[in-house]
Amino acid sequence: MNTILITGSSSGFGLETARYFLDRDWTVIATMRTPRGDLLPASERLRVVALDVTDAANITRALDEAGPIDALVNNAGAGLMGALEGVSIDATRQLFELNTFGTMAMSQAVMPGFRAQGTGVIVNVSSAVTLKPLPMLSAYTASKAAVEAFSENMALEVEPFGVRVRLIVPGRAPETSFSATARDRSQNGIPEAYAGWAKQVFSATPPQPAEITTASDVAKAVWQAVSDASSPFRIPAGADAVTLAAQVA
Repeated sequence: MNTILITGSSSGFGLETARYFLDRDWTVIATMRTPRGDLLPASERLRVVALDVTDAANITRALDEAGPIDALVNNAGAGLMGALEGVSIDATRQLFELNTFGTMAMSQAVMPGFRAQGTGVIVNVSSAVTLKPLPMLSAYTASKAAVEAFSENMALEVEPFGVRVRLIVPGRAPETSFSATARDRSQNGIPEAYAGWAKQVFSATPPQPAEITTASDVAKAVWQAVSDASSPFRIPAGADAVTLAAQVA
């Protein structure tokens, strides 16, 4: 029976991906900072494990508790809105600790086991902001661009050991809490000089349903990355991401 470990499983993409793999008879290790067993349907194939990807000791404990796995999905992350001039370097460091270094740390931590078993898949969740720059997301985009860059290189490094690295590139997903939490984390990152410009950005016309990414889109993309050895390295998720990826190809 196949086993997958998913970080950031308490909501959004991670939660839906956990459901998707449970429905397909996988054993799911759903990790989150504060475990909640009521978020997912009861199953003998489900384990909810506490995990903070910014804490090295916590990563070790969580992987020990999880035992051998076949796939890792690095989904845990956060947003940060604000003009770069106004976003503090401390806030940016915290963002990179979670989005970038947390993904790196998890990828490093599973590799000894994957090398030993001669197989494994690492799926890193990025963002379509790396395909098309957007204002007020400079720090967030940088954190995700770094994930893409190291993932491309790591894919070459681990291929000889039978391990695959794949990148999921979701588009805009209004159904998740990203926008609200991103603004909460901005820590007044919009100086007065940018206020008018920022108001235009935040009040932009919402995309039509056919132009957005759903959590289900991401779960399906992760399934493709994990279950199909011939899948491309970079997999856009959601109609808008697919369109953007085609434009920059």
